[in-house]
Parts: sequence; structure tokens; C-alpha cells
Amino acid sequence: MLNINIRDSAARVTEEALLQAIRDAAPVLKRAQAGEEKYADSQGWLRLEQWAGEDWLRQIESIAERVKKTCDAFVLIGVGGSNNAARSVIEALKEDGGVEIIYAGNTLSPHALNKMLRSLEGRDYAIDCIAKNFETLEPGSSFRILREAMAKKYSPEEAAKRTICTGTYGSSLEKLCQQEGYTFVPFPTDVGGRYSAFSFVGLLPMAVAGIDIRSLVRGGRDMEALLHATDAASNPALRYAVLRNLYHRQGYALEMLASFEPQLRWFNKWWVQLFAESEGKDGKGIFPVAAEYSEELHAVGQYLQDGAPLMFETFLDIQEPTDHLVIHSDGKQDHFDYLNGKDFWEINRAAFDATVTAHSAKMPCVILEIGALDAYHFGQLFYFFQFACYLSGELLGINPFDQPGVEAYKGWMFKALGK
Repeated sequence: MLNINIRDSAARVTEEALLQAIRDAAPVLKRAQAGEEKYADSQGWLRLEQWAGEDWLRQIESIAERVKKTCDAFVLIGVGGSNNAARSVIEALKEDGGVEIIYAGNTLSPHALNKMLRSLEGRDYAIDCIAKNFETLEPGSSFRILREAMAKKYSPEEAAKRTICTGTYGSSLEKLCQQEGYTFVPFPTDVGGRYSAFSFVGLLPMAVAGIDIRSLVRGGRDMEALLHATDAASNPALRYAVLRNLYHRQGYALEMLASFEPQLRWFNKWWVQLFAESEGKDGKGIFPVAAEYSEELHAVGQYLQDGAPLMFETFLDIQEPTDHLVIHSDGKQDHFDYLNGKDFWEINRAAFDATVTAHSAKMPCVILEIGALDAYHFGQLFYFFQFACYLSGELLGINPFDQPGVEAYKGWMFKALGK
């Protein structure tokens, strides 16, 4: 199970101060564990059984099997919370072969969209338009050009069989599905996009990609059980949420999520969206950024070590090896013989330890230890961060489930396009 460690040579937050802050936050934890009436329309994710129970999993697996039998590509049409969770797991864990997952609905770039369409040439494919609010321009416009492409390739009946829509009941998207014979599956009305990993939104694309979604859901359920049964003093989500807010009060305006595993590249994007969209409001919030080490140690590393003290750093520390590769001597004098016989896992581990030691002399560092990079532990991470984000937002004094600022640019954009 996930563990939290603190590395901070300056002891900016003492253990005594942290424990007192955790005691003060205990009522927030109790309210979150019970679920709050004021957030009833946004907490369908709080109990995984609601949207990731056995009946839902069977439906998801049935649709996924149908796709896998008839397709070698599957287009996930979605933006933000409609694709980030699925993509983070698929890009980390999908093995070679099987159905290729292609992404659309997350850009308005004609170059990117044409490249996506070219990747489908000569392929048998299905599409899944994921849109809680079927007014968002990116997925809506991609859905239209993909329908046009399918109409050129398949008969109307076959195109309809290959079209899935994940939307809300009673929406214009559901009505379109009824008119055209598309498969319609629910986007929970009581779950925001960034909290939707454990629903059709995240689980169906994962299942098509061959991810063990039952293992992922089991990891989420185990984390749910832990966080709902554990008191304030030993609750890891509360400890993390309290730490974030204590550092923020000391002037640390940014949090850097970092790891030494490129498999987490897309998970970083999911995490950034979760906290940015949840906490960035009312003139408040910790700005979330992410780094992929060791590459970015040669980019932002200088700023982290010697620049302005703006941020604290949270490391994802994978405990079990993800792979092995041993360096052998080739007899040439390249001055790297000190690496002879060493596994890259060991080398990467040395880089991790050295970075934490160096950075913790400059800024607070929080280390989240994760057992392994597999579907089960991704499930744990999703639920842990969702619950911690809820707690952190409450401690910050904002609503962690709305996103009024996202709508600001849309009015100007729609006006420019003549809507």
C-alpha cells in the first residue's frame, strides 16, 4: 500500500506541526469519508461500486470484446478528463499487438487531425466519442470529421455498429445515438471528467487496449477501503493534503510531481489536470507542474537547485523494478567501466536517491512510495489522488468539483465562430 515520506533538510514543517494540523483537519476527513450533501451531484466516484460495480464491468468487457474482434484500431475522442485517465494507463501498460488506441478530440490543429486521419487509412476501426457536455468544441468537431471518414469506408449500418458514444442520459448526444443507431453508454452525471477513471469514460478504452480493468478497479477499491476506514492520524491522503496546504502557507506556490519512469508521462498530465482544475479558483490554489526525470534534470534541474524558491516537490517512487537491462564491458576505453555489471534499474535508483538528496536541501520533498507500475497500483493512485484532492480543496476553502474558469474562453471562441 502507498506510503508517504518527507525529505526536508530545513524541517520547514516539523512533525509536531504536521500532527497538529492533521488533528485540526480531522473533521474535514470525516465529512469526506461520509460524503457531503453539498457535493452530492459530484461524488459518484466516492464509492467505486456505483459506477465500477460488477454489472458495469461486465457491460464494459462485453463492448470491448466486440471491438477487439472487429477492429485493429480504436479512436478515443475526448479532451481533458474524458481521455487523461485512460491514456495514462494505456500508454504506460499496453503491450505490443492488439487494438491500437488513437486519440482525437483533444486538439483543433488541422495538422494533428490530418495526421490522425492518415493513421486510420487501411485500418478497421471503431470510435468512442466521450462528452459529458456535448457542446465542447474539440470532441464535437473531431466526432464530425470521423463520422465523415467512416461514411466513406463503411455502409451506414456498419458505421453505426462501430460508433460508441459515452454521454449523459437525456443529452443531445444520446438523442443522436437513438437517431443513428450508435451504441450509447453512460457518462455519470454525478462525476466530473477529471474524477471519471472508474467509469465507462476511463474503463472502456482501457479494456479495448487489453488492460486488466478488474485489477485496476480492485486497486481503487482497496485504496477506497483504506482511506475511508483510517482515522486522521494515520490517513495517508489527509497527511498529503495537509502537507500541501502547510507548504502553500509558507509561500510555496507550485508543486512539482516528478518521477524517474517515462511510463508515468501521461499520468502526470492526468494529475496536473486534477489539481489545476480542482483548486485553481477564487484567486487560490497550488499551481501543479510535472517533470520527467532524469531527462528534465538537464532542463529544469538548474532552476530547481539554484532558482527562486517557488515550489515543493512530490516524487512518485516505484518500489518494484519495471524491467531489467545490464551493462556489460565491450573492452573499449570509454571510462564508463564503473557501470560494468550494473542493471539500469540500479542506475536509475541511484539517480533518484541523489536527486532527492540534492533537492531536499533546497525545497521540501514528499515521496509517495508505490509498490509497482501495474493496473492494480494505477487504481490505487487514481483513488488516492482524487480523495486527497477533495481534502486539499476543502482545506484550501474552495469547491474542488466545479470549474467555472474553464468556460471563460469558450464564450469568446463561440462568438468568433458564429455560434
